[in-house]
Amino acid sequence: MAENSKTPGIQSGEKTLTVLEYLVLKHEPSRLLDIAKDLKMTNTTATRYLNTLMNKGYVQQNSATLKYSATFKIVALANHVSNHRDLKQIARPYLERLTKEFGESTNIAVEENMSSVYIDVIRDTNSSLMAIQYVGNAAPMHCTGNGKLLLLNYSDEELEQFILKKGLPQFTENTYVTKESLKQELERIRKRGYAYDEEERELGIRCLAFPVFDAQGRIIAGMSVTGPKGRMTDEMLNKRLEVFREITLEVSRKLGYRAFD
Repeated sequence: MAENSKTPGIQSGEKTLTVLEYLVLKHEPSRLLDIAKDLKMTNTTATRYLNTLMNKGYVQQNSATLKYSATFKIVALANHVSNHRDLKQIARPYLERLTKEFGESTNIAVEENMSSVYIDVIRDTNSSLMAIQYVGNAAPMHCTGNGKLLLLNYSDEELEQFILKKGLPQFTENTYVTKESLKQELERIRKRGYAYDEEERELGIRCLAFPVFDAQGRIIAGMSVTGPKGRMTDEMLNKRLEVFREITLEVSRKLGYRAFD
């Protein structure tokens, strides 16, 4: 798209990011006059973008000097991306082990915006399963193995807010669609230490998921094996539960988890 054909919304977004980049790269707080001059904006225009960034928490203004500076929110976001990249790198060889052990597709997912987001997926070459899982895809939390594990982090109040915001849409006859049934399922998962997806998202598809913990003992991800229910039988899964548990504990230990040491 040519520069002069950009919509006002796109131009505004680009200029807001330009202001943020300017403040991030500055080594000291800046005056409005300097920001506007250096970025070739009017004071009014620069103020508008600065106010947007302050409203979102990316910029702060010193009440005494009236100078602007970037906050550490941008650092937190960068760390968040870095953490996911590190987690993916750590987990990849363990996902490969799981795929070889089960002969099915495996994945690891984290929570973002009240959804379960896949950060890595390995499909077994012998599997005919056409999974809906792919890197970057966001899945509902109330009807997936990884998602239900991540919901264990929620307090009762947070679970209420989750349901209010996301709802509990029904995908199959097995989907948990009431707060009471979902809470009962989460309690079962908490007690046994792992989760199933019993054709809750897609008929004919079954999933087994174990949690990954960080150094504080919080569940930061779920690792799961997914396949057709004809192959993912109770007998097959039960034989491999302890192998799966140990693999995810190894990943957790790599992240600083020490509860079982």
